[in-house]
Amino acid sequence: MHENDIAAQAERLVDAAMGGLTPQQALIQASLADSAKLSERSAAKAKNRERALLLLAAIEKSLA
Repeated sequence: MHENDIAAQAERLVDAAMGGLTPQQALIQASLADSAKLSERSAAKAKNRERALLLLAAIEKSLA
């Protein structure tokens, strides 16, 4: 394989991996996905805390 062929193939692989997005667009998309995951994790933490408090209250009630 010639050096130009390898470079062209590498370029096609990078383009395919990025889904046709520019590097800036790919970065923005990844950042938005991370933000969504952060929101989901925060909601899950709040829900788990609520469940833990309810469980603690039930345990305290059963011991009283």
